[in-house]
Amino acid sequence: MPGLDLRTKQFTLPDLLAQCPLKGTTNPYYREAGAESSAWINAFNVFTDKKRAFFALGCNELLVAHTYPYAGYVEFRTCCDFVNLLFVVDEVSDEQNGRDARRTGQIFLDAMTNPDNQDPSTLAQITREFRARYFSRAGRETSRRFLVHCADYIECVSREAELRERGEVLDVESFTHLRRENSAIRLCFGLFEYCLGIDLPPKVFDDPTFMEAYWAAADLVCWANDVYSYNMEQAKGHSGNNIVTVLMNAYGLHLQQACDYVGVYSEKLMGRFLSAKARIPSWDPELDAAVARYADAMGHWIKGNLDWSFETQRYFGPLHKQIAITRLVTLRPPSSPEEFEDFESGSESSCQ
Repeated sequence: MPGLDLRTKQFTLPDLLAQCPLKGTTNPYYREAGAESSAWINAFNVFTDKKRAFFALGCNELLVAHTYPYAGYVEFRTCCDFVNLLFVVDEVSDEQNGRDARRTGQIFLDAMTNPDNQDPSTLAQITREFRARYFSRAGRETSRRFLVHCADYIECVSREAELRERGEVLDVESFTHLRRENSAIRLCFGLFEYCLGIDLPPKVFDDPTFMEAYWAAADLVCWANDVYSYNMEQAKGHSGNNIVTVLMNAYGLHLQQACDYVGVYSEKLMGRFLSAKARIPSWDPELDAAVARYADAMGHWIKGNLDWSFETQRYFGPLHKQIAITRLVTLRPPSSPEEFEDFESGSESSCQ
């Protein structure tokens, strides 16, 4: 029977780093601004001790350092705040049914979109404080797109919870569209213009070649995250929202075959991204320079996400450095969320 063979004990990750010719670097403001953001989110006391330990192991600020290496101090701090805010939304909704996830999402969305929001909840307060930082500098078109993507993100996170509740796994095409939104990668891309001090007109996002590069970059991040997080998610019983599970279910593949498929397709996506990036049309010198900076920012997210995944214990626990070399992952037995947190919180943080 296809899928996760109970006899399977290990699987080998595709070598996504070897496929990536992009160069990575880190933001010089990582330690100081990252510490500020970490202290900011922890001050809200939204996590239990176990959740706080798991949060620390994720090293969100290090992810931001890799993916926005060009951001100034204020912009970098804002990006850290947003990724930490997303972690809160994701962790809360992961444990909820569809109805409750929608309620959580609506709290986030109303606080993000409504300047008069006065919701007393902690999530609303966190969101309002991020909103003030972001909208103080973001351009008009950037802001408009960001709010649209916030609504799409919440809709798809809620749908993910409903699918999880029903035990339903989507087909590949339907899942791809869902994953592009519930992963929040479009929101993360929405921070590029804020960081770079640019405000691209709609015609750029209407251009098919630009969007070819955009979607290839987004899918590269989503597919990499899914294959890296698969072991953690299957142990928690949350593997339905993962391309590895989708591939096994859709094509009758075993786990290793699905992981190999991710590797082959990711290589195609990388070629598609680089090709489209080189073919983005010209408008005028000023706009062309801004578009080129945006395209480079997408490349930083692709490469930075790969590097970060092996520099922290978020996906691979204390063996993350060893797995970076061998790419060999041992399947964790199924466990309750509490047992999983106990396992993680027994490890020391490896944030650099």
